[in-house]
Amino acid sequence: MRTILFALFAVLIAALPLSAPITAQAEMKMWKAGDIEVHKPWARASATSTARSGAAFFMLKNGGAAGDTLVSASSDVSKKTEIHLSKMQDGKMIMREVEGGVAVPAGGMAELKPGSYHVMFMGLKAPLKMGESFPLTLNFAKSGSVTIDVTVMKAGAMKGHSHN
Repeated sequence: MRTILFALFAVLIAALPLSAPITAQAEMKMWKAGDIEVHKPWARASATSTARSGAAFFMLKNGGAAGDTLVSASSDVSKKTEIHLSKMQDGKMIMREVEGGVAVPAGGMAELKPGSYHVMFMGLKAPLKMGESFPLTLNFAKSGSVTIDVTVMKAGAMKGHSHN
């Protein structure tokens, strides 16, 4: 009887990490394509039910000896998915599609974040809802492709998950 109770207790303890909140689980996730690691992807929830666009953000780390480039992205959440850069020009914030992609230097990082590089979703098929997630495929020049899960944070969020 003692052995059975011990075995049941061990099974319950082993299952505890599986019951962690969804956001904590998302923070621990990491995806890999070749030498590139993708960390903590997130998107802002749509501010309205009629929103036509959205954006995703994440950290790219290159553990390799050669640089790589994020050349494109694709997702089923929108009609069109592009890599964009927001920047100040003539006192105005502008946003444009990035020609040539986002460089990820050898042994370095590239951060896609609000007010900078990001993946832009145009023609959303449905609003992005806080707490949900969706797949996003990232395509790299050397490392190939990887499909990640993007967690949707609150509307207007400036940061997703804490960065370690």
